[in-house]
Amino acid sequence: MAVYQIVEIGADVLREKAKEVKEVNSSIIKLLDNMIDTLHDAQGVGLAAPQIGVSKRVIIVEVDDVLLELINPVILEKEGANSAEEGCLSIPNMTGDVVRAAKVRVQGLNRQGEMVDIRADRLLARALQHEIDHLEGVLFVDVAKKTYRA
Repeated sequence: MAVYQIVEIGADVLREKAKEVKEVNSSIIKLLDNMIDTLHDAQGVGLAAPQIGVSKRVIIVEVDDVLLELINPVILEKEGANSAEEGCLSIPNMTGDVVRAAKVRVQGLNRQGEMVDIRADRLLARALQHEIDHLEGVLFVDVAKKTYRA
């Protein structure tokens, strides 16, 4: 497939609310495949379509060798809270302390267009929240209690 250049902070697409995907078709499947290649090349944990300049509500997250692909993801439930240091492929050389829900329940479509329901905690919950924030035009630096230059 293809490895895309990751868009960095300052690009308008990172601040826009991403557009809903109306149909899971071959172009969305190709987008998912290219996002996976891009994520692996960048050695990241998650990637949202706006991070490669595409304003669509599509994310991928890979934690402990489990890859999740979600189209039009929505957080249905949040529970608890924890603080941890986060970084972002679109904001190189910076990390920050971010409080997020400790557990989440997320629904979205998979690449077959089927609704999936995911319950997550720890790093997976954090990564899902981080990537879904991208779809709303929110970056971790917007919600960080403190940021650090790497």
